[in-house]
Amino acid sequence: MYLLGAFLVFTGIKLFTAGDTEELDPEKNFVLRLTKKYLPVTARIRGPHFFVVEDGKRMATPLFVALLVVETTDVMFAVDSVPAALAITQDRFVLYTSNVFAILGLRSLYFAVAGIIPYLHYLQHGLSAILVFIGAKMLASHWFHVPALGSLGVVVSLLGGAIGISLWMSRRDIPEAEAIV
Repeated sequence: MYLLGAFLVFTGIKLFTAGDTEELDPEKNFVLRLTKKYLPVTARIRGPHFFVVEDGKRMATPLFVALLVVETTDVMFAVDSVPAALAITQDRFVLYTSNVFAILGLRSLYFAVAGIIPYLHYLQHGLSAILVFIGAKMLASHWFHVPALGSLGVVVSLLGGAIGISLWMSRRDIPEAEAIV
């Protein structure tokens, strides 16, 4: 618990001090590299098929590789949410169900939020503050107990504050027809 808490504090501070992120190179993705190393992959998509036979050899299609990358990302996000859930409750049922719903809802949530992301300039700072809070709570859990509602209140306040400040600061950047507020 202490190691994970220290890691969250470190990650939160690093996220807060990080500038704009550089462009991602999909070819550096671990799952993609591992799949291409151990599975023969065709050069092009073949309709809705995950596997095809080419020159008498069964090969994976880029569609299958994309599915592997997306699903491992979903699982990583679900695992990443364990510390957040632990900061709120120790109830195993809540932990399991929150991770199941995280896996089921991440993709749809992304598409719902994708249009507004460019206007959330301070979201990174809010998320880093949440990471530091949760990590500090985990580190201090032996000496200090924060009630579940208190933790949830802090997380919601930090996230809501970051979103609110972002939208308020970028209101002049949003064209009138797209106004969110």
